[in-house]
Amino acid sequence: MFDGNIRTLQRVAAKMQRVLVVDPNTAAVRLLADQLRHVGNVQIFHATSIEAGWSMARTVDPLLIFVEHASHGCDGLALARKIRRSDLACRENPIVMCTAEATAEAIFGARDAGIHEFMRKPFTIKDLERRLEAVTLKPRDWVEAVQYVGPDRRRFNSAEYKGPRKRKADGAGTPAARLSQALRIVKSAATALDTDPNQARRALAAQAVELKKVGALVNEPRLVQAAEALEACTAGPTAETLGRQELLKRIDSLMVFMAEDTGRVA
Repeated sequence: MFDGNIRTLQRVAAKMQRVLVVDPNTAAVRLLADQLRHVGNVQIFHATSIEAGWSMARTVDPLLIFVEHASHGCDGLALARKIRRSDLACRENPIVMCTAEATAEAIFGARDAGIHEFMRKPFTIKDLERRLEAVTLKPRDWVEAVQYVGPDRRRFNSAEYKGPRKRKADGAGTPAARLSQALRIVKSAATALDTDPNQARRALAAQAVELKKVGALVNEPRLVQAAEALEACTAGPTAETLGRQELLKRIDSLMVFMAEDTGRVA
């Protein structure tokens, strides 16, 4: 199993003790469950519809979720988007999509819904192992934006990818790149305060934390201070008392750090 190392197997098993499978095909679920149980003491929860899957996600807090792409009205994309934008404890946990139709439209749709990995049916035990290894041992950065909520899409289908960076922009991870992405999300969230207020404020809170880290990393106290001011306006005891205008004011104070030259901090 995997690299044959018992410690690797234990690490994988620890991160998938509770697995939710949302698929109306009982036979397919039984086959997947049998394969998953080879990993260890895994609890399998089965839902045959999106409604039942949502209910189980709320009650059992799955560490790993498998969803069907689209079968007999079972829309896994809709469920993934709903979980990602919810307040459930499992909202950031890995989701693997399974489908017999591995079209470009299906793959990109899964990616944009916040799916971690995509697996074509029928799949082999090796296919499953690669996906399990990817979602349990190779975590990806979490993106909390407005239009998109989920794992960093630049590493989508990482279990299959063997080469160097998929994009030149993947030299990301640098302070300048992190600053640029966080500020772009802040700017987008500001425009969504009226149309999607809950997710907009959640995105702002997440980016405030990220901007504080970047500011500390590059030793820029002005950035840290501006990020802390935004954080106080989106989370914590004072968030409810500070109005929308004050929030926009604090967002504006961060926009001065949005430099055209992404190789430096403004």
